[in-house]
Amino acid sequence: GPYGVRRRQPSIGERAADTVRPEEFVNSFRQDYKRPDGNGFTVTVDGARTGSDDWSLVRVGLATRGQSEGAERPPAALTFVIDVSGSMGETGRLDLVRDSLGVLTDQLRDDDSIAIVTFSDEAEIRLPMTRVEGRRDRIHHIVDGLEPAESTNLEAGVRTGYDVAVEGHRKGATNRVVLLSDALANTGETSADKILKRIDGARREYGITLFGVGVGSDYGDALMERLADKGDGHTTYVASRTEARKVFCDQLPANIELTARDAKAQVAFDPQTVQQFKLIGYDNRRVADKDFRNDRVDGGEVGPGHTVTALYAVRLRAGATGHLATASVRWLDPADRSPHEQSGMVETSDLSAGLWNDASSRLQVTAVAAYFADELRGRSLPSAPTLTELSNRASKLAESTEDTQVRDLATAIREANTLKT
Repeated sequence: GPYGVRRRQPSIGERAADTVRPEEFVNSFRQDYKRPDGNGFTVTVDGARTGSDDWSLVRVGLATRGQSEGAERPPAALTFVIDVSGSMGETGRLDLVRDSLGVLTDQLRDDDSIAIVTFSDEAEIRLPMTRVEGRRDRIHHIVDGLEPAESTNLEAGVRTGYDVAVEGHRKGATNRVVLLSDALANTGETSADKILKRIDGARREYGITLFGVGVGSDYGDALMERLADKGDGHTTYVASRTEARKVFCDQLPANIELTARDAKAQVAFDPQTVQQFKLIGYDNRRVADKDFRNDRVDGGEVGPGHTVTALYAVRLRAGATGHLATASVRWLDPADRSPHEQSGMVETSDLSAGLWNDASSRLQVTAVAAYFADELRGRSLPSAPTLTELSNRASKLAESTEDTQVRDLATAIREANTLKT
């Protein structure tokens, strides 16, 4: 996601407020939440005091069951919509796509189906929806033959891709469009309205969801995010062969299986103990309270091995004790669409720990990521450390956790601090 871009571009000046999404930073790191045995979620709520003005951070964590090797999953019908415009020829972007799809083709099951649409100035169906069994060589031949062409007509690519996905729609299968692009549309309907309408219609009528893969360090991040929001999916970012193989060989196959549909979360703070609260990020993914139990209002689809973290800045009332908040998640069973709910509660006494002294290392990492995103957006969070303090915290956490992702975070903060000073 955008955090991947931020690691390579730690300072982009005035554009940062528009392109930095704190929730992407927060969710880029491993969490140690307890996982459920079956479908659905566990809910974990904890927090710590930040040390001034009665402010605390409250972390709400949702987790699905782990990925199990060889587990039964429904067959997949995947439509790959591949950008072959001139910009995709730069710095090996299309090479990443070819390599990753080649590996994925060998991993898919015989009863899976695949379609391939490419687009530059126009869209072309390279492969209609086709069962993988007995046709891997043909698929490899098409993937290996991908070459960059002219300008980027993203609208034509998405429209044609969804036409193919709808025509090849399989009942009982996981139907998904996978968009691979730098999303830098420069011809066709670049305002995204027509694209969004097509994506929304296919999701509602056929359950076809979108997985957006941004390729290259200057990809059109905001547009890709809008497309994924409308398609009930999510986005990720790749800039190296290692990242690409992780996405296509680990994330995508795992996401073929669903553990929850239309998942929505809600956190209710107790006004008796909470004076003020602020959700960090999720600016365009908020669900109205009245729609939480309205199953006609869409949520997100989630597969195994997922965690989702929401972080709140919370100001307690002076001297208040007792119930602080209840976090709930509601979802539909992926098989029969029956509704389910799970909740977790937190008390004021659960916030007795100081964030930087007594809180768990994973909560501290989450806080550092959120504060870093806030710094890049122009600092709006209370009790926020300086960039120098954040850099020191991140370096210590990288050492104590021995986590390469935390080490990357520490490096990004250090680089941003150097640029600022």
